[in-house]
Amino acid sequence: MMIAAFRSLKLAFVLALFCGLLLAGCHPSKFKTKAAQGSQVVLVSLSDPSSFNYAINDSPYSIFPFIYKGLLDENALTNKLEPGLAESWSISSDRQRITFILKTALKWSDGEPLTADDVVFTYRDIYLNKKIPTVWRDFLRIGNKEAFPTVQKLDDRRIEFTLPEPFAPFLRNTERLAILPAHVLRSSVQTNDANGNPQFLSTWGTNTPPQKIISNGPYQIESYTPAERVILRRNPYYWRQDAQGNPQPYIERIVWQIISSTDNQLLRFRSGELDSLNVTPSVFGLLKKEEKRGKYTIYNGGLNGGFAFVGFNLNQARNAKGQPFVDPIKSRWFNNLAFRQAVAYAINRERMKTNIYQGLGEVQHSPIAVQSSYYLSPAAGLKVYDYNPQKAKQMLLAAGFKYNSQKELLDKDGNRVQFNLVVKSEDQSRIDAAVQIQQDLSQIGIKANMQVVNFNVVLRKLLSRRDWDCYVGAFGVPGADVEPNLLSLFWTSQGSFHQFNQGTQAGEPPLKGWVVSDWEKEIDSLFSAGVKELDENKRKAIYGRLQQIVAEQLPVFCLVNPISFQAVRDRVEPIKYSSLGSVFWNIDEWKIADD
Repeated sequence: MMIAAFRSLKLAFVLALFCGLLLAGCHPSKFKTKAAQGSQVVLVSLSDPSSFNYAINDSPYSIFPFIYKGLLDENALTNKLEPGLAESWSISSDRQRITFILKTALKWSDGEPLTADDVVFTYRDIYLNKKIPTVWRDFLRIGNKEAFPTVQKLDDRRIEFTLPEPFAPFLRNTERLAILPAHVLRSSVQTNDANGNPQFLSTWGTNTPPQKIISNGPYQIESYTPAERVILRRNPYYWRQDAQGNPQPYIERIVWQIISSTDNQLLRFRSGELDSLNVTPSVFGLLKKEEKRGKYTIYNGGLNGGFAFVGFNLNQARNAKGQPFVDPIKSRWFNNLAFRQAVAYAINRERMKTNIYQGLGEVQHSPIAVQSSYYLSPAAGLKVYDYNPQKAKQMLLAAGFKYNSQKELLDKDGNRVQFNLVVKSEDQSRIDAAVQIQQDLSQIGIKANMQVVNFNVVLRKLLSRRDWDCYVGAFGVPGADVEPNLLSLFWTSQGSFHQFNQGTQAGEPPLKGWVVSDWEKEIDSLFSAGVKELDENKRKAIYGRLQQIVAEQLPVFCLVNPISFQAVRDRVEPIKYSSLGSVFWNIDEWKIADD
C-alpha cells in the first residue's frame, strides 16, 4: 500500500503513509469574503477522517499534521532534524541515553501548560501501552523482540529516554510521534470500559465536539461536518515565531474539504475555485498549458519516496472459525516462487510508464527509492524482471501449469488460474495500472477479476480480515529514503502494515497454521541488525541484502515510481515542495499575497 498505500500520513503518514493531503477549495466569492475577515486556504481530502485520536488512527486521510507536533521537526528539503517541542537534545557516548529539553512556556490549545509530564504520559501510557493497539509502537520497537525504550521525567522541561541497546532511527522517529495532552486523556487511559479495554480506545472519535480535541500544533479543530469539511483555526498558544517575533502560522484558517472524486477536484481547480491540486501525470500536460492563465505554479517534488506494487496474499493461516484466509488452491499458486516470478515477467511496466504516467516517472525495481543512498541498483546486483511474456509462459509450464485449447492457464489439477485483483477506488492512476495488469496477465492465460473498493475497505481486507488474493497498492513513509528502518512497518513479520503474510496482531488470539518462510525470517533479522548498526557502509550492505531478497522472492513486485507534482496558486507563498514532506511541511510560513 502507499500502501502509497501512508502512508501522513504521517502514515497516514504512512502510509505516507502513507496518499497525501491535497489543496482544494470552495467558491471564489466565499473565499474572498472570508479572506477579508482573516486569511485562509482550503485543502481537500479524498475521504473523511476516521478518527481524531492520533494514537489509534489507521487512515491516511487525517488533519493531524496540522494540529500536532512531536519533540523534533524534520526539514523536508534537507532531511535534517530541527527543534520541535524540544529546543535541544543530547546523546550519551554509548548512544543509549537521549535527553530532550522542552522549549519554555509551551502550552496546549486550551492554554494549559505542556510539560515533561505530557511527554512521559504520551510515550509510557499510550505508545508503549500494550492495551492500546497503536501503529506508533512499531516506531519504538528495537529489533524483532519486545524491546522498547524507557522514559523518565528529570524536571518539568527535561525528559530522558534509555535504550536497551543503540537504536539508530530513534531520534528521527520522535519527529513522527505526536505529544498528547495528559490533563485531558489520562483518565481515559486509566479507566476501562465494560469489555475491560481502556476508554481511550473510544475517545476522540469523529463525533467528539471539536472544542474537546486539544492540540499543540499550529492549528486546532473548529468544526467538522461529515462528508463535507473539517475547519481548522490557528492555535493562539502555538509556540513558533518568525525572526521578527511575529506569531506563526500567518494563515488564520484552513478549510479541509472532503471530495471523493479526483475528477471533481480537477474541475474545481480549473474553474478557479481551488488553491491547489495534486497533479497526476494524466493531467499534467493539460494543467501545464493553463499555468499562466490560472495564476498557479506546478511544483516538481521529484520522484515519489514510496513504492507502488502488485502483491499476492501469501498467508496460509486460518481464521478463528478454522477457515483459511486464502483459498488453498490459490494459496498454492501464490506461494509458488516460479508463479510470482512469471507474473513479474508478464507485466509491461514500460507501457505502464508511458501510457498511464505519461513518461513522468521511472520503472521501479526496489522498494527503496533511487534517490536514497541505500538504493541497490541493477548494476550493483539487483535482480530485475524486464517484460518477457514468453519467458513467463515457459516458467509456468516448467512449474507444472498447463494451457487448455482456449489458451487458459490451468494448474496441475486442472483448476483455472484466476483470482481477485483489489485496488482502491480513490486513485484513477492506480485503477488504470490494475486494468493494465489485468490485460497483461490475460496474455499468459491468467484471469484477474477486478475489485475496485473504497480505501477504508481495502485497509480492513489487508490488515484485519486478510481475505484478499492480489492487491495493487503503494506504500511509503516520509523519511524512509533517509532512514530505511521506517520500512519495517511493511516488511517485518510483526509490522503493523505487513500485508503479504500478516501474523497475529495485538489483541488477537494466535493464528493457526501461520507459516513464516526462511527468507521472511532473514528480512526480520536484517531490520533487527540495521537499527543497531551505526556504521553507514555496513547499514547500506544490510539494506542492500533486503532489496536482493525482495527482488528474488517477490512478495511484491514494484511497478512505476511517478514524479510528485503539486499545483499551488501564486498568491500562496512561500512554497518549498518536496515529495519527502509534502507541500504542507512549512505551512507555518505560508502567507496569502494580495490579489
